[in-house]
Amino acid sequence: MQYLHTMVRVGNLDKALEFYCDKFGLVETRRIDNEKGRFTLVFLAAPDDLETAERTRAPLVELTYNWDEHEYQGGRNFGHLAYRVDNIYELCDRLQKKGVVINRPPRDGYMAFIRSPDGISIELLQKGEPLPAQEPWLSMPNTGTW
Repeated sequence: MQYLHTMVRVGNLDKALEFYCDKFGLVETRRIDNEKGRFTLVFLAAPDDLETAERTRAPLVELTYNWDEHEYQGGRNFGHLAYRVDNIYELCDRLQKKGVVINRPPRDGYMAFIRSPDGISIELLQKGEPLPAQEPWLSMPNTGTW
C-alpha cells in the first residue's frame, strides 16, 4: 500500500493557490480541468517530495475546485485520504470480511471508497492499469456516502 494524496475542496482556486504555493511553498505538479464534471483538480507537492511526486504522483495535496460551489460547511472541504493498492479486489474482500462497508465498490477495477469509524473517506486506487471487471463488485451498489 502506498499513500497517495489528501483531497481538500476549495471555494476560490486563486486564493487557495496563493496560500498553498506562494505563501506555504508547495509546488503545483499537475492540473486537470473537467468541463463535463465542472471541476478543476490541482495537485501540489512539498519541495522535498517534488521528484518523487512527479515520478509516482505521490505524496500530494489535491485541491478540488467545484466550479458551481464556493462555500463548504460541516467539514465538507476535507475530502479524503487516498492509497494505491496492489490488488483492489483482494483488499476490498479482506476489508469486507472484517466488517468494513465498501461505500463505493471497485466496479471499474480501479477505484473504491471506504470510511473510517470517524467518517473519514478513504479512496483506494488500483496500482497500474485497472483490473478486469468482476463480480461481486461489478453489480454491487453504492452504500452511503464517501
